[in-house]
Amino acid sequence: MPEVKTGQRERSQQWVPLLLLILAFLDLRTELRLLLDHITLTALMFAFRQHTLAVIVLMLQPSLWSHYRRGRIKERSAD
Repeated sequence: MPEVKTGQRERSQQWVPLLLLILAFLDLRTELRLLLDHITLTALMFAFRQHTLAVIVLMLQPSLWSHYRRGRIKERSAD
């Protein structure tokens, strides 16, 4: 089995934050439509309770982007 270099592995995983963002929005699309129609505390609490993982992924997006970008910056400085 061929070994994968660290740079290749990091490069191949750069799409992960984008994929998680798209999946979170797909999971929340119905609740987002309801919230756009009428923003209520009940609708907001329901979205948080029923789609906890999607909400956490949305809240952690800045951290995910900086984590995966840091790997790309390290790779460029090593070249």
